[in-house]
Amino acid sequence: MNPLRHVFSAAALAVFAIAVVPAHAQGVIKIGEVNSYKAQPAFLEPYKKGMELAVEEINAKGGVNGKKVELITRDDNANPGDAVRVAEELVAREKIDVLTGTFLSNTGLAVADFAKQKKIFFLAGEPLTDKMTWQGGNEYTFRLRPGTYMQAAMLVPEAVKLNKKRWAVVYPNYEYGQSAVAAFKTLLKAAQPDVEFVAEQAPPLGKVDAGAVAQALADAKPDAIFNVLFGADLSKFVREGNTRGLFKDRAVVSVLTGEPEYLDPLKEETPNGWIVTGYPWYGIQTPEHKAFFLAYHAKYNDYPRLGSVVGYTMIKSVAAGIAKAKSTEPLKLVAAFKGLPVDTPFGKITYRAEDHQSTMGAFVGKTKNEGGKGVMVDYTYFDGAKFQPSAADVKKSRAAD
Repeated sequence: MNPLRHVFSAAALAVFAIAVVPAHAQGVIKIGEVNSYKAQPAFLEPYKKGMELAVEEINAKGGVNGKKVELITRDDNANPGDAVRVAEELVAREKIDVLTGTFLSNTGLAVADFAKQKKIFFLAGEPLTDKMTWQGGNEYTFRLRPGTYMQAAMLVPEAVKLNKKRWAVVYPNYEYGQSAVAAFKTLLKAAQPDVEFVAEQAPPLGKVDAGAVAQALADAKPDAIFNVLFGADLSKFVREGNTRGLFKDRAVVSVLTGEPEYLDPLKEETPNGWIVTGYPWYGIQTPEHKAFFLAYHAKYNDYPRLGSVVGYTMIKSVAAGIAKAKSTEPLKLVAAFKGLPVDTPFGKITYRAEDHQSTMGAFVGKTKNEGGKGVMVDYTYFDGAKFQPSAADVKKSRAAD
């Protein structure tokens, strides 16, 4: 046998062995992320930029526990079945350490159940249904954004001040819309017992017949409207509502409409005086937000959207949790996230032990058509910690966990 050949073979094997060493051993923390990028680009393109900025900042400071962070994303086609399929791929093929993401509430719930079955840590960034942390909550799932109950609780005091009796509701007919309307009805009834809900329109997500919906609401002659539509559905609804005079001398309370993702496209069609939750990036003067804004603008030469804040904060939360746990082992991460404080562009938040919900809040204000551009005015930041159910109520709702 040729000794040189033997030496060469041994060296080649050594090189090959180095090449196939698992990523974990090479000092990389893999964050797997699942989302509806093709279906919801207005929110999720800025969201992805926020995530990438956070990864860049974390790695520039040496990573987490001495390991660099790597982000691996997959598109779920806005479909719960596809969401579970790509989550399985991330776990089995990519060997991710942590699972994150999802936008639509139905896909979020599907991935949360997957995380429970596979016993992998999952931080949901965006899905707003209350089932994420209550009835459908599980040990392995945490959520960043304030859910439908929290946002409804922020809006109801403003709705009560309107002193309107006859209300109509319009929402996309899937988990998020149903959850938001249920929370608003329950909280408004409790605060104003004589309120009546005289009309309800629930078009399929992304398939609103805006003219018919606006006319049906107008025919019911409500004093006020609670709107949960967003994205392209919202734009179509506003256009048809303006055409039919639906909003003239009629109060509107609306979830999410003040977010630049949905407010910016309305342009000259922006209605005045809607009471909304949103993100007035142009007017937030806190040191935390200024630092985030400047970093984001320097990297992308653009202003952040709410998605940018969510993506950025989600990755920063994962890093803080891993640093505290000193591990990516799922149960150690679960323990670390309970009570975990995280610095965000909106100030410090905490992930509650009771329901795994963060205390991230939202801005509440009014829409204004300012020279053909939609903006938020008269806004206030509402701390999410003040709009959450009690530990006792949470325990009842999570009894099956």
